[in-house]
Amino acid sequence: MPEAFDLDAYLARTGFSGLLAPSFETLRELVLRHIEAIPFENLNPLLGLPVALDTEALQRKMIAQRRGGWCFEQNGLFVEALRTIGFKASALAARVLWGAGDEAITPRSHMLLRVELDGGTHIVDVGFGGMTLTGPLRLEVGTEQATPHEPFRLVIVDGDWRLQAKLGDAWRSLYRFDLQRQYRPDFEVASHYLATHPDSHFLQGLTAARCVPGARLALRNDELALHRTGEETQRRKLHGVGEIMAALRDELLVELSGLPGLEDRLERLLSASRDAQ
Repeated sequence: MPEAFDLDAYLARTGFSGLLAPSFETLRELVLRHIEAIPFENLNPLLGLPVALDTEALQRKMIAQRRGGWCFEQNGLFVEALRTIGFKASALAARVLWGAGDEAITPRSHMLLRVELDGGTHIVDVGFGGMTLTGPLRLEVGTEQATPHEPFRLVIVDGDWRLQAKLGDAWRSLYRFDLQRQYRPDFEVASHYLATHPDSHFLQGLTAARCVPGARLALRNDELALHRTGEETQRRKLHGVGEIMAALRDELLVELSGLPGLEDRLERLLSASRDAQ
């Protein structure tokens, strides 16, 4: 039996109050409300806590406990909301190129969504951290498409779709993907690797991000960045564990209760950073 999804609780968590219909307008508003309310964060793997992807666990963590999560959790929760409303939505897997280069061969370590509407196929992704896609994209080759933040486009290179963002005058690739449908066990394998392998960058430091109107917030260890669309990024150094936790709580909107060892883990990160200087 499918796991029950509490749509009312999800809508209350995200602040969505519009028309519930499987339309482009509803999809666009759902994306925006989700990314503003539910932050991207890696606190569970950073603290050695499990990352569960079943529907009950996703609702408990990101709705009841008011936490955030990474791509498998974010898009896993979002696709359940979409299906409950009546959207035809499925999951896809991507190879991340952001920070690795366009020619890099990386594992399928990212989750995105394919949504079918009367107007055609769309790509949705509420879980790419500091460069999360803030609106649905039509699955069209080469068309520059506006979002509430940067313009994006989809191109095809060597038979794979590639998602790109326009930053200044340059197009930068986020990831490459194909249209083969993926399922929870596929993502559980990738999620377990990222949460446990010593080479995973999610174990090396704190990462959190949230979109706000016209801007993006990104926290990496003790540096908080604010990027307003079309402007230079503003960066602020945080001093001590207290300021980091305040930024997580007050600006990234991460609920920090029930996280044993968080202060100690952050102190070790700061100590390691000081030793490396």
